[in-house]
Amino acid sequence: MKKVIAVLLILAVAGCILFRDEIPSQDDSLSAARDPGVRGGAAGAGAPIAGLSATELALFNAGKDDFEEQEKAADGLGPTMNLDGCAGCHLHPAVGGTSPAVNPQVAFARANGATNAVPSFIAPKGPVREARFVNNADGTPDGGVHDLFTIAGRADAPGCSLAQPDFEGELARRNVIFRIPTPVFGAGLIEQIPDKAILANQANDAPRKKDLRIQGRPNIVLAGHAISGQANNNGNDGTVARFGWKAQNKSLLLFSGEAYNVEMGITNELFQTERDETAGCQFAAVPNDTTKSVAKTLVEGLSAIEKFALFARFLAPPAPSLDAPGGIESIARGRKLFAAIGCALCHTPTLNTGNAAVAALRNQPVNLFSDLLVHDMGPGLADGITQGQAGGREFRTAPLWGLGQRLFFLHDGRTSDLREAIRAHRSGGFFTRNASEANAVVKNFIGLSDAQKQDVLNFLRSL
Repeated sequence: MKKVIAVLLILAVAGCILFRDEIPSQDDSLSAARDPGVRGGAAGAGAPIAGLSATELALFNAGKDDFEEQEKAADGLGPTMNLDGCAGCHLHPAVGGTSPAVNPQVAFARANGATNAVPSFIAPKGPVREARFVNNADGTPDGGVHDLFTIAGRADAPGCSLAQPDFEGELARRNVIFRIPTPVFGAGLIEQIPDKAILANQANDAPRKKDLRIQGRPNIVLAGHAISGQANNNGNDGTVARFGWKAQNKSLLLFSGEAYNVEMGITNELFQTERDETAGCQFAAVPNDTTKSVAKTLVEGLSAIEKFALFARFLAPPAPSLDAPGGIESIARGRKLFAAIGCALCHTPTLNTGNAAVAALRNQPVNLFSDLLVHDMGPGLADGITQGQAGGREFRTAPLWGLGQRLFFLHDGRTSDLREAIRAHRSGGFFTRNASEANAVVKNFIGLSDAQKQDVLNFLRSL
């Protein structure tokens, strides 16, 4: 009997050691620390990056104009889409940001005579969302975007008859996940971070990362069933992908082309075929090349997705606040605590660009607060979707610059409360083999005093 008790005690102690990072030391809901809320105004957001040439500035402005345009059926909008323009999704706190306070998808559902119903997960004051189905009807993996709306009934799409997906039925099957728009502020700087900088940062602080069970890896985007010996291989050129919630897109041009095709239903140079090929719902005007002037300027000769990419590439990163909220001292303390408890091991404060062709992007610090790697975030944030080699529980470390002015958090916009977003990073466990890589760090945050938590929250809202 004594031997049995001894064995049980040993197992209990071992279990406590293994599970130590997954049991909160206190009920964080009782903490007096509070999210300071959204910093007002659009200061420090939406401007072009400093140091652009006159030509580059002209390209930025042309891109911004196109980014703000509302597309029509004759422009290629539809047959299915989530909205009719880029800026509708990327609007807060300035053009290029993320979901605005008033969701434009509600009004768009019936715009221009359209007959769309508004899905139950789209709210007037909720985030702009896209919907993905986890599985197909036969149980095989889906993962693709199912656009919310169609052009059926619109005055500029006469005769089109097209039904929306059965979102309510798929919701009942628990088969729908959501994504909200990612900001594109400073995206050109992110694009110019060399692969070797991302991989070197991955290897930094290895002992501490191991102790906190933080791993992270680049998203491996392989073509078909190709096998590669390099852990950072993109499907075609062997480089690290870095844009999107799962770091699934390599470049801003690819990100732009996919957004035009998926979010607005507009085919382009990178995505040539319609997502829905219903014959009576194709209204894009065919350009008459004989009317084009040989003397077209550089700007006039650019495609829509090139303009989108150039706008994002030359868009300045958001500027942090030095003293709001909470004051300079609180923000400084919060920044130190952010590093001390382990947040900065994934949310790397600064990476650097390389020898970029554009002088304004060359050898610049990128204060993005992200390692651009994908991490296992446990079952609490899992969406069941695989993109590239990023699995159903893996997400790119979200860049935190500009966080102080964001209205909605996490990949699906489930909360507007920063504390709740932090808590959501913790789920799963060692024994169930699905622990979030953030469990130990969240436990460290929970273990802070209320005053220290407030400093961390103030620091995050200063970004």
